[in-house]
Amino acid sequence: MGSRGWCAAVAGILEATAVKPGNVHPGASFDDLTHADLVAAAVAIAPAFEQAAERPLGRTIHDAVVAARAAADTNANLGIILLTAPLAAVPDGEPLDAAAVDRVLERLDAADAADVYQAIAIAHPGGLGRVDRDDVAGPPPTDLRAAMRAAAERDQIARLWAEGYGPLFAGAAADLGDALEAGLPLLEAIVDCHLRQLARAPDSLIARKHGAAAAAAVSAHAAAILTLPAAERAAARAAFDASLRAPRRLNPGTTADIVAAALYIQGRSGRIAPFTPPVTPAAPPTP
Repeated sequence: MGSRGWCAAVAGILEATAVKPGNVHPGASFDDLTHADLVAAAVAIAPAFEQAAERPLGRTIHDAVVAARAAADTNANLGIILLTAPLAAVPDGEPLDAAAVDRVLERLDAADAADVYQAIAIAHPGGLGRVDRDDVAGPPPTDLRAAMRAAAERDQIARLWAEGYGPLFAGAAADLGDALEAGLPLLEAIVDCHLRQLARAPDSLIARKHGAAAAAAVSAHAAAILTLPAAERAAARAAFDASLRAPRRLNPGTTADIVAAALYIQGRSGRIAPFTPPVTPAAPPTP
């Protein structure tokens, strides 16, 4: 089992490194976000996450966002922080499951709400839009989970905070575990998890920026790829990726955040082992 900080950093790095359709990876950047940004932000949040079980959840989120923003001058991983911090806050000795996360979220108070709203302001995410009640551009609410309930219809992360993490454990985390159990290489398992999550639920970032119909069409495309024979999927994924980048950017960014949370869960459960330095082959004996 990896430590909380290690798992948070590795989850972010692996999510950014897998070649997931529509997302940033080592071979594809956005104008405002690169793979290097995501890796730097992932490493930066580790200290805040390491202490998550001993500190208020809002403070962990605030400090992680501040660290990430200092490491990468862009909103690299706010969604990952919001989704993963409640997982990291589960105390030692409790199983990492939906019930334990719910107990963490039930302890939220007004100070947590103030810290989280300040963190969101620091991250300055795009695509949130504006609403009449509990808008993130306004004053923080006294009941953060109630604010998440108000946003649940338009945001997948808010829905998990509001309604519980059961769908994350039963969905993306289970998908990733199944792929690893089936023997898929780790990065390939991450891509498979991404497609399955996207097929399961339209991405709320795409829906907010481009409308529900566009998000549903992207999900249908992901589902169609999963029906193809394994030998045909690589080419289909490449074509899908291209379609998500032009003529308009249909970035399934919230799906990527959910995949990162699934990676955190598998890391904490011991299914993803800590990285070890590569072994340099011994020099052949001198004749």
